[in-house]
Amino acid sequence: MVQSRRGPLKSAVPSNIVSPVRRCSRTACGRPAVATLTYVYADSTAVLGPLATYAEPHCYDLCAEHSERLTAPRGWEVVRLLDGSAPARPSGDDLEALANAVREAARPQERAAGGDARSADPMEVARRGHLRVLRSPES
Repeated sequence: MVQSRRGPLKSAVPSNIVSPVRRCSRTACGRPAVATLTYVYADSTAVLGPLATYAEPHCYDLCAEHSERLTAPRGWEVVRLLDGSAPARPSGDDLEALANAVREAARPQERAAGGDARSADPMEVARRGHLRVLRSPES
C-alpha cells in the first residue's frame, strides 16, 4: 500500500458498493451472471458456457435470461456448452426411451410353455415389472 504524508491512500470506490457477485454484462441488467459468452472470430462462432472461473476482458458474463435469449449475428453459429452441475433438459430421445420403458412394463409377462420366464435365462434370478435381477457370472 502506498503511504502519503496524510496516511494510507484509500480506494476511490467504497468497498461496500462493489459486489463480490459477478453481474450480467448487458446494459442496465443487474442480475447475477450464470454463463460466460466468448466469441471466436476466426470460426464465426459464439461459445456460451458455464460461468468462467474469473472475469476476463474479452468475455461477457450473462444472466440466465440473457443466456437463454442469446442469438448470434447472421452467418455465425452459437455453441452452447452444457454445465456439468446443471440438470440436463430431457431430449426427444430421452422421452422416447421413457415411453418405451413404460410400454414394456405395462405389457403382460409372457411365460414359456414349459415353465416360467426364468428358465429361458439362467442368469435371471428375479423379475419385477421390466426390471430383472441377474446372477453374477462367477456364481
